[in-house]
Amino acid sequence: MPGIGAPPSSERASSSMYKLEIDLKRGNNLAVRDRGGSSDPYVKFKLSGKEVFRSKTIHKNLNPVWDEKTTIILDCLSDPLYVKVFDYDFGLQDDFMGSAYLYMESLEQQRCIPVTLVLKDPQYPDQDLGSLDLSVTLTPKDSPVEERRDSTSTQQSLRLSELHRKSQLWRGIVSIALIEGRSLIPMDPNGLSDPYVKFRLGHQKYRSKTVPKTLSPQWREQFDLHLFEETGGLLEITVWDRDTGRRDDFIGRCQLDLSTLSKEHTHHLDLPLEESRGFVVLLVTLTASSHVSIADLSVTPLDDPQERREILKRYGALKSFSNFRDVGIVQVKVMRAEGLMAADVTGKSDPFCVLELNNDRLQTHTVYKNLNPEWNKVFTFNVKDIHSVMEVTVFDEDRDRSADFLGKISIPLLSICNGEQKSYVLKNKELTAPTKGVIHLEIDVIYNTVKAAIKTIVPAEQKYIEEEPKVSKQLLQQNFNRVKRCIMVLISYGTYINSCFEWESAQRSIISFVMFVLVVWNFELYMLPLALLLLLVWNYLFSRDTPDTEIAFGPAACKIKTMEAMFDWEDVEEDKEDKESEHKGFMNKLYAIQDVFFSVQNALDEVASNGERIKNTVNWTVPFLSWLAIAALLSAVVLLYLVPLRYLVLIWGVNKFTKKLRDPYMIDNNELLDFLSRVPSDVQVMHYRELRVDPGQSPSKRRRPIQS
Repeated sequence: MPGIGAPPSSERASSSMYKLEIDLKRGNNLAVRDRGGSSDPYVKFKLSGKEVFRSKTIHKNLNPVWDEKTTIILDCLSDPLYVKVFDYDFGLQDDFMGSAYLYMESLEQQRCIPVTLVLKDPQYPDQDLGSLDLSVTLTPKDSPVEERRDSTSTQQSLRLSELHRKSQLWRGIVSIALIEGRSLIPMDPNGLSDPYVKFRLGHQKYRSKTVPKTLSPQWREQFDLHLFEETGGLLEITVWDRDTGRRDDFIGRCQLDLSTLSKEHTHHLDLPLEESRGFVVLLVTLTASSHVSIADLSVTPLDDPQERREILKRYGALKSFSNFRDVGIVQVKVMRAEGLMAADVTGKSDPFCVLELNNDRLQTHTVYKNLNPEWNKVFTFNVKDIHSVMEVTVFDEDRDRSADFLGKISIPLLSICNGEQKSYVLKNKELTAPTKGVIHLEIDVIYNTVKAAIKTIVPAEQKYIEEEPKVSKQLLQQNFNRVKRCIMVLISYGTYINSCFEWESAQRSIISFVMFVLVVWNFELYMLPLALLLLLVWNYLFSRDTPDTEIAFGPAACKIKTMEAMFDWEDVEEDKEDKESEHKGFMNKLYAIQDVFFSVQNALDEVASNGERIKNTVNWTVPFLSWLAIAALLSAVVLLYLVPLRYLVLIWGVNKFTKKLRDPYMIDNNELLDFLSRVPSDVQVMHYRELRVDPGQSPSKRRRPIQS
């Protein structure tokens, strides 16, 4: 079609609204990007630097047939539609396959026009990259033809913001249990591999842990992904061999068409790897979508008395033993922000707000050129774990690059006071210091206490893709100091006990001696949990006002207590220079040193965190968890008092020995460690603390928030 591949010499610009209907048909003789002499192409449409459509991926085909349709609303015809084709590479950066422009001003209106776009690479303009076939129909929004079309679908919104809102809402959940791998091929010189698995469903990704030195790895991991398509979608699975200091080796891949699986039923699947040998064993369950929504402030679910009564009934005491995955519901009203950081050269920002609850993610629309945006949106999430943390992050939208960070806060669900509108000071990415700006939220949480307690002793949901650890001298020093602090507490207790033996205080030594004789003479095993129970009760009655490391959690503690900083946070920028010119031998040694560094750093963090979590349980940092500990200890006291110890040990041993026989695919867990994982460490307590700003200062002059 003449005029499609080049801008028109002269054409009247229009300020009217237009609707562009595109039918993406096929590609012809596309470029080869994979080693097998083929490609996995998909197409992106961009308008004014923003992505407005992405096609599905057609695997191993240089002449793909898409037959996909989309509709785009145009404010004007002067901006061309930028069409780009990529080769999809899971786990790697997708390869560019060519691009072309579609100039709207050259299109004849109100008629379906076939278009062939010749793909080019701007860096290699003479290279033949194939072409795309599509048909387009450009219609003015106020034309008679358009009015006739809209008369049959008056309720359908074609605005980009509405399409964006709908694209965020998932229609179902796919629960995946990664059990094991069988007969994988060896990739290392020792005849073994260090395998891990990557999953991808649409834009969602998950990476499993690495199991070292085996060809039959046992992963035993469970995670959930969202289903955005009614038909299910294509789950892509790749297996990799972890290599330190160089690129990981590809072992094999397989795909699972979720549309072939029945819903509300667990499927046991042995999936053979393509381009390799071996199997991956999965348990897959498709379930209906949990309650998730985005609405305006005028349509607030919990503000409707009838709907609120239904929700309270759904999470009432009578529903405590049904659907344990559905613990509760959280509703977040995102009103506005004030005094945000200026991220653009114009002294303004284009802010939008992202809300994350574990792996559930929703976001507001963008308010352009504004440092005091008003969103006035209501977001509803299902709560699968009451110990989850709501993360609210404000970004600045950029057309041609990733969004700029403006600020972030983390709010534990158990610290929320229902119906209270609060102003939160934004923090930096590490949540260790304030940044510029305040965000106004109102949050309500409704949950079932019994379900929440049961979920406490099962493994917590992990993030899909965790950030790679970084070498940090500051973090290593901080973790060392935390371990040292825990050890010093134990030493102080030991010194105190030793002082009783040394008779430094006659009165204290006499009392200790009498207590020792009485306890040893009358000791029974049930007294151990009873002593811990009394310690918790003592701290509840007499020591809850200590401000050292406490932050309030739960409805009974709506006022955040004053805290003093426990760590000296330093704004130290880590060295990120990549010296590609270094010899491989030196780089391999450096990577090996980094691995040791990471191991020591993580081990110190694990030891310190567990010590701090035990202390915070006793100190009633999270009352819900301390009450749960009291209930567990009280049960232990009663059992040990009434049931002989040998019977309890026998029941425990029989359960352990027969667990694998009763359920071969059970994912093992440690209830005590799962409980402790829900208790925040001192570092997390610092991350969650709220900062209060002096109300007498204007947003633009706020510098140093006050701890509250």
